[in-house]
Amino acid sequence: EKLCFSEPSNAYDFSQIINALNTNKDKAACAELLTITDPKKLPVLLSNKLEGEIFLIFIQSLEGYVVGKDPGLVYQHLLYLSKSKRFKVVLALLSKNEKEQVQQLFDLLSENQNNQYSLEDLESLKNVYEL
Repeated sequence: EKLCFSEPSNAYDFSQIINALNTNKDKAACAELLTITDPKKLPVLLSNKLEGEIFLIFIQSLEGYVVGKDPGLVYQHLLYLSKSKRFKVVLALLSKNEKEQVQQLFDLLSENQNNQYSLEDLESLKNVYEL
C-alpha cells in the first residue's frame, strides 16, 4: 500500500515517516519525501536519528529517482545531510560496498552537473563524505 504524506513539520513526524519507508524499503516514496522536504531543514528534521539504514535509503532513493530529474536538489540534500548530527558516525560505519553506492551518486552528480553547483563544490562535498 502506498504511503501518503505531506512535508513533515517536525522531527517526530519525519522520523515516523522515515521509519515506515525504511521498514518497507520504499525508495520511490522516500524520493518523494526528499523531493517535498526543504534540504535546509534536514538536520533539524533528522534530529539525532540519522542511522546507517536511513542514510542508505536516502542515497539509494536520490540515486534511483531524483538525480536524473533534479541534480541540484540531490546536491543540496547531500550537503545538508552532511551537517546532520551523527553524520560522521554513520559515515565511519559504512561498508566498502555502501561507500561505493555513495560514490556512484557523486559520479552521477558530476555527469548531470548543472548551474546549481560547480564541480569544485562537488569535489569539496566529496571530501566531506571521505570519498
